[in-house]
Amino acid sequence: MRRYETIVIVRPGAGDTEFSAVSDKVTGTIEGFNGSIVRTDRWGLKKLAYPIKKETQGDFLYVEYAGLPDGVKEMERLIRIDDRVLKFMTVKTQDVFTPDAPKTEDAEELEATPALTDEASE
Repeated sequence: MRRYETIVIVRPGAGDTEFSAVSDKVTGTIEGFNGSIVRTDRWGLKKLAYPIKKETQGDFLYVEYAGLPDGVKEMERLIRIDDRVLKFMTVKTQDVFTPDAPKTEDAEELEATPALTDEASE
């Protein structure tokens, strides 16, 4: 399994029930392909940097999960044909999912940070 993050922008006029339906579709598809949801977060209504499909605001959904590439493809296919979704983006954060491990960027930052030694403190 790999670790992914997906951000989905839902139309602002969709309402809470429609937003929940999109969220359930995303999480249900991932779990249907033997994936596991790490975290789901609703970021709320935000102003977009540029109009998307004549909308200037969007309701953001953030999902962090572990799954197989086939599950991600199916989830993206389903939200691509959903009219309530303005845009979405999926990013792979780990090649091999290890629970409670730092994300790729965090691991690179930790490696780039010089370690403190006893000589440096003297």
